[in-house]
Amino acid sequence: MDVFFSVLRAVGGLALFLFGMNTLSSGLEKASGGLMEKVLERVSGNIFTSIIFGAIVTAAVQSSTATTVITIGLVNAGLLKLRGAVGIIMGANIGTTVTAQILRLAQLEGSDNFFINIIAPTNLSAVLAIVGIAFIMISKKNKHKTVGEILLGVSILFTGINIMKGAVTPLLSGSEAVRNVFEVLQNPLLGILVGIVVTIATQSSAAAVSILQVVSNGSGGAVMFASAFPIIMGTNIGTCATPLISSLKSSKNAKRAALLHFYFNFIGTIIFLIVIYAVQFTVGWSFWDKPFTMDNIANFHTLFNVTVTAIFIPFAGVLEKLACLTVRDKPGDDEDSLTKEDLLDERFLQSPNIAIARAAEGVVQMGVSAQKNFAAARTLFSEYDAKTVEKINEREQTIDRLEDRIGQYLIRLNDQDLDEDDNRAATTLLHLISEFERIGDYTINVCETATTLYENEEHFSEQAMNELDVLCDAISEIIRLAIEATKTRDDDVLASVEPLEEVVDRLVEELKNVHIERSKRGECNIETGVNFLDILTNVERISDHCSNIAVYLIAEKNDYETLKKHEYLDALHKNGSAEYAAKLEAYASEYALG
Repeated sequence: MDVFFSVLRAVGGLALFLFGMNTLSSGLEKASGGLMEKVLERVSGNIFTSIIFGAIVTAAVQSSTATTVITIGLVNAGLLKLRGAVGIIMGANIGTTVTAQILRLAQLEGSDNFFINIIAPTNLSAVLAIVGIAFIMISKKNKHKTVGEILLGVSILFTGINIMKGAVTPLLSGSEAVRNVFEVLQNPLLGILVGIVVTIATQSSAAAVSILQVVSNGSGGAVMFASAFPIIMGTNIGTCATPLISSLKSSKNAKRAALLHFYFNFIGTIIFLIVIYAVQFTVGWSFWDKPFTMDNIANFHTLFNVTVTAIFIPFAGVLEKLACLTVRDKPGDDEDSLTKEDLLDERFLQSPNIAIARAAEGVVQMGVSAQKNFAAARTLFSEYDAKTVEKINEREQTIDRLEDRIGQYLIRLNDQDLDEDDNRAATTLLHLISEFERIGDYTINVCETATTLYENEEHFSEQAMNELDVLCDAISEIIRLAIEATKTRDDDVLASVEPLEEVVDRLVEELKNVHIERSKRGECNIETGVNFLDILTNVERISDHCSNIAVYLIAEKNDYETLKKHEYLDALHKNGSAEYAAKLEAYASEYALG
């Protein structure tokens, strides 16, 4: 009965440890605000800086798997070259050793020194839990709550380790069966296999090494170097499983990045096995049959990864070539043809900040495509070109695909446990994709009107063309402002959209009146006049959707739960600020018909 409850406590402690790591990782990713992926993108040009930052990022998020998977996602999105991924992956292997080094603090338990004793895991976890829960319960700001989440994650991690230690020690201490098991594991192939299996089961090499540390601490010297070091190296191979699986449906370079990770760990393990056994069978290691303590395991884990990294730095290009030889190019392949749609990599869904940033880039791409389409469509009235129309239709298809993919991506993201800020950002993006898609649709309407005029061999008068040019200039500017606002959330840009939208409304109204007067004088036939009015209607609606985009962004930026558009705009028009009035006057002057 005692054995059953000891095992139960040990498994429960492991569950808490894994949950603590997951909570810590999640909190740190939220706190980074997407900084992690931006750093990885920027430092990838130099192998030494990429190794350093790969190690730092992994130490922070407590997961080399997370860093590697995100790196593969960046490669798949075309934001990171394969060569740049090499150093980050090497650094990730070093960063993952920090967990084992932290757990060495367990050796500080029972010290008479107050300051040393306070950082021992039992006491430190209590302090962190108190501070963390205080942040979560008292603070009203999400950033402070995230800090509390990070502190609680560390506390739970330490608590899980302490529970495991307490449950495992009476089970393993002096056990002949445990000693026999580890004697069997002196077979390097079996040791490596155990390391691989435990790592795949826990989804973390750091967790697997930590379990080995706990077993070593509680077994009373049953874990020896000869049996421990193959297990440690097996954990490094096991951690390659998740990245390899996640790359199966990705681009060639993403598959190559996953293979870089595998080859780095696999070849490094082979090198270490050869060197260690060569020395043992010739000179012999003095510590071969001696107990391997928590400190020894942490140090060897770090030594292994640092040494392998140092060995491979001069051969980074060889690793890249080996990966390229494994996943070969096919005739006609073009990796540079990746579109912005590839930014929506499913791996990023585990990191909401990154996923939202990628979705936002996709939304901006929708806006840019709509902007290019409008710029092309307005030229069709003066010089119709079938190839231009074909290109416009191709871009419209891209806009529609992006709307569908981004929408599905954001809906899947909502299945994650999003905080208030991330949820608001995702909701805003769902609104924006609809607005940009409608801008694209109205641009297609303008294009179709141009086609109708061309087929009927009709054209606008010189005066009408000049008037349309002024209006189209204003529309081009308001689309640009909508895209810029989506990119930057800049207050001045957001404040510029509505005054320009008001000027567009006035222009459209004025042009309708001018057109009616021309029709009365017989200067414009009915068919051409109808087409002219269609254009006015469509561009005015484009302007309206740009206004909607600004309103949604203002609502998100000011943390409004809801922002009633019509009430907001009515108040702005009636009681506009001096800034609004100044911008309105400036735009009215710039886009006057003359």
